[in-house]
Amino acid sequence: MGFGSYDESEQERQQNDGADAADGSTVDAHENDHEGEASFEAGASTDDLVSQLQTMKDDDEDDEE
Repeated sequence: MGFGSYDESEQERQQNDGADAADGSTVDAHENDHEGEASFEAGASTDDLVSQLQTMKDDDEDDEE
């Protein structure tokens, strides 16, 4: 199969994909959209979380050495 053959088959595939879109078989990206609210409680203060993050970063740097 030469390079030209690939180009032709790719073009045919894209044309077929376009035909599929015309028949309504496309995916609606907003089909499952919803409006709502999410919340969570970390159970720790921001300072505690930042301290834990810094500890994890320090551990990663130690592992790399």
